[in-house]
Amino acid sequence: MKKIPERTCIGCGSKKTKKELVRIVKDKEGNISIDRTNKMAGRGAYICEDISCLEKAIKSKRLEKTFETKIEDEIYEELRGVLIDKP
Repeated sequence: MKKIPERTCIGCGSKKTKKELVRIVKDKEGNISIDRTNKMAGRGAYICEDISCLEKAIKSKRLEKTFETKIEDEIYEELRGVLIDKP
């Protein structure tokens, strides 16, 4: 039986499979983007497909702590758009 990889949401802290989460990645140049393929190179963080988890992560500055850099508002807005568009 093959083990299914699980990741922890940076918003609520719950463990879920990688397919259930949205990946945010920081590449070597320090650019932060949303990884829709889950294959981009770089440091990754995962968040539930729930807007409340994103708001918790923003309030606690969890993304900034994970990536050790300041996160621009455009990134948060892009994430909000992705999470709202999810079915």
